[in-house]
Amino acid sequence: MKKWFNIYIVFIVACIVLSSCNNQEHDDKTSNHDEMEHTDEQESVHLSRAQYTALSMRVDTIPLRNTASYVEANGRLEVPPQNEATVTAIIGANIVSINVIEGDKVRKGQALAYLSHPDLIKMQSDYINDYNQLQYLEQEYQRQQKLYEENVGSGKQFQKTKADYLSMKGTVTGLEAQLKQFGLSITRIRNNSLYEQVPVHSPIDGYVRLVEVKTGQYVSPQNEMFEIVNNDHIHADLMVFEKDMNKVKVGQKVNLYLESLEDRMLQANIYAVGKAFEDDPKAVHIHADIEEKSELLIPGMYVRGQIVTDDNYGYALPEDAIVKENNRYYIFTSGVELHDNDTSWIFYPMEVTTGSRDNGWIEIKPLKAIPKGTKVAFDAAYYLMAEMKKGEAEHSH
Repeated sequence: MKKWFNIYIVFIVACIVLSSCNNQEHDDKTSNHDEMEHTDEQESVHLSRAQYTALSMRVDTIPLRNTASYVEANGRLEVPPQNEATVTAIIGANIVSINVIEGDKVRKGQALAYLSHPDLIKMQSDYINDYNQLQYLEQEYQRQQKLYEENVGSGKQFQKTKADYLSMKGTVTGLEAQLKQFGLSITRIRNNSLYEQVPVHSPIDGYVRLVEVKTGQYVSPQNEMFEIVNNDHIHADLMVFEKDMNKVKVGQKVNLYLESLEDRMLQANIYAVGKAFEDDPKAVHIHADIEEKSELLIPGMYVRGQIVTDDNYGYALPEDAIVKENNRYYIFTSGVELHDNDTSWIFYPMEVTTGSRDNGWIEIKPLKAIPKGTKVAFDAAYYLMAEMKKGEAEHSH
């Protein structure tokens, strides 16, 4: 009996020990499960409203972008020759007044300045005298012609009258042409109403680029008075090196960057490719028409161009949206949480591979499909990764 009692006691003890082991294993599993869940939670970064605002972060969906191959080219903004004009005086005279300053917009035919000189008065007086003389000679010519045709007048007298008439007609016609160049009314001058001042007109629409004279100055026909430029047809004149010529052709798009427009990229299209090389450097001119023109564009401005030679549309993000960690690349998807009527942002790392680069943007290829409408951080990727690693380190301790 005692023997069976001892066996029973051993059996009870064994059951208690086994049960204790099972409970300990369950507790360990539960503890490990909790720890794994806690670790998963650390695979994210929480930012308060204050942190998010301080970082000035941008969050948006991933855009499709052309990360194309391109040829680099530099040059200047230019206008066609017919869109530039140098204004001179037709006759030597003194400047009475100047009506424009540099930067003014002017119309074709608008008076830029007024000139005055005794020679201008004399020219109008000579025209009046010669015109009146022409009227007399015309009548005399018609009278002699009639007498000659009726065999009453002398042929010699008729020929002389005809020569005098035609000579004076040529003189008057020449004076009229000169006066018209000044923009003066011939009818007004014939009525003995002379101009004391004559205008200097703009030959084209545009803007005054230079004023090279001053009031009271004497100007001759060789003196440049004004420079007018019309920017309506301003374009990019770029230089392409010989090694890249086979990649460039009419119709290609060009991305243009100007120092004065740091935050903007202009689009242009090549409409002409030069057929002769410059010697220094060994390059050829290409001309690209700018799609969206602006008054801020001025001929002579330095411009940097990227000629698109191969379109390649794909998803891309700014460089600051991508971080490299342990030879892997990550971006951060974004979500919003509400806590006691306050908002916080939560960011999750997502591994991607990268492709071509274009002007600060990098093509990305996610390893997993991104649901439509998912928003990602466009910047601060290094900060988010550092915060996430810091959180993991604190948790491990």
